[in-house]
Amino acid sequence: MIAIVAQMRLLVAVDPVDFRRGIDGLAAVCRQRLEADPMSGALFVFGSRSRKSIKILCYDGQGFMLFQKRLSQGKFDWWPEGGGQAVRMLQARELQLLLWNGDPSCGAGAPLWRPLPAGE
Repeated sequence: MIAIVAQMRLLVAVDPVDFRRGIDGLAAVCRQRLEADPMSGALFVFGSRSRKSIKILCYDGQGFMLFQKRLSQGKFDWWPEGGGQAVRMLQARELQLLLWNGDPSCGAGAPLWRPLPAGE
């Protein structure tokens, strides 16, 4: 089980990856294509070409964990566009929407924080 909390760093690979890759292959993708350290504690989210599956790679300080969700019908409707970048950051609530096959770009939610005026 993985708890997705607001303080986590969540990185989504914009381009699809070969889902025959395991932990080592996805860690290499993190280093080479995403230019990120897979042992940084961030969650790395990957999508398959067909958009029927998502894999999440994370390192917990002792070892790697790999999670996969494959839809029984249809495909994931939303996937981020990179605009020339290989990786996109997500917020925890956006990842939760994505895992439920929702559209994080349309999901409205309360702001994560709001600044307090001086003197309060």
